[in-house]
Amino acid sequence: MDKLTIISGCLFLAADIFAIASVVNPDWINTGEEEGALTMGLVRQCQTIHGRDRICSPPSLSPEWLATLFFLIMGIISLSVTCVLLVLSHWHQEMVKYARWIAFTGMVLFCLAALIFPTGFYISEVGGQPYKLPNSTVVGSSYVLFVLSIFFTIVGLLFAGKVCLPG
Repeated sequence: MDKLTIISGCLFLAADIFAIASVVNPDWINTGEEEGALTMGLVRQCQTIHGRDRICSPPSLSPEWLATLFFLIMGIISLSVTCVLLVLSHWHQEMVKYARWIAFTGMVLFCLAALIFPTGFYISEVGGQPYKLPNSTVVGSSYVLFVLSIFFTIVGLLFAGKVCLPG
């Protein structure tokens, strides 16, 4: 296993960890209201009312956010399989080629999720329009982690592409 394969594997692993963290953390959207701060995620939403303890519950997701969650989970599975294939490439060099294509599939799935997610801003809890958040609402740290996972996946693919070049 050469250095570029190790680097791409580390980048894919980092992207996978960031994507998993973004799914489990309920901080995709912050309403920022002082008396009833609401943080919304894809698997949990939490609310803090007048400084009390946070109360978290499963959200009722819009179809757009369900699609986002589906594509995100499929992308996480793709990157996990990619990491396993890169480890196996230590013994079977041809696995790198398959890992590269599965990582590419993961990147496409992440990009689809990134395109679909903002269309769900119309839900009543957010109160915006597709692709437009209200002024009092911001994207949270989970969304930033998700964008970082896309970035690390793309950079990992660039390194993996160097590994697979003929010659």
